[in-house]
Amino acid sequence: MLCAATVSAASGQLLFRVGARGREGLTAFVNFPILLGLTCYAIGTALWIYALSSESLVNVYAFSALTFALVYLGGVALLGETLTAGAVAGVGLVLAGLYLIVRFGGAT
Repeated sequence: MLCAATVSAASGQLLFRVGARGREGLTAFVNFPILLGLTCYAIGTALWIYALSSESLVNVYAFSALTFALVYLGGVALLGETLTAGAVAGVGLVLAGLYLIVRFGGAT
């Protein structure tokens, strides 16, 4: 459930970038990628809230770090954004931190 929520939220963020790229006027932001991104984000939010009904906030919120990593990797892989060694190290540390929280530090 949390992975689906995370992927949905990350997809929404990537679609926001696609829909916002090169646009300036307020009405220009009403387009298919933005609307699809809002839909993905809404689905992710609904799944997130559902996950909170059975898991602790500490466990659920740790997965927001995974959203960061997926958005970064998706931006590089799908949108051609820049990959730097420092950012790769940062994503690796975020994922390592998420692993440690899930494996050893999660609340019950």
